[in-house]
Amino acid sequence: MCLAIPARLVEYLDEDRMFGKVELGGVQRRINTLLLVGPDACEPGEYVLVHVGFALSKISEEEAKDQLRILGEMGSAYAEELQAIGESLSLDLADTEGSVLSVSPQEVRP
Repeated sequence: MCLAIPARLVEYLDEDRMFGKVELGGVQRRINTLLLVGPDACEPGEYVLVHVGFALSKISEEEAKDQLRILGEMGSAYAEELQAIGESLSLDLADTEGSVLSVSPQEVRP
């Protein structure tokens, strides 16, 4: 599965518009912007989908915010799942005082 992340184009780094700088969450990265031609042409301040260092296409600010919200919700759900697994393992460890504990991945899946 591939994942493209929305980011705001800050500036182009060369006059041919082959490379640009994007910003997401206060972090700026240099990316290849060569695919942003024709109808996908993008100006600084607009949003793009970035995958492995390439801007794939331009998206609206509304789409970018919506996708970032969804990614945040996915991250929160994953963090909650990891916390539940950790709590489950802690309970198992407390119940096996003084003995050796062996847990398989199947045993810790909710």
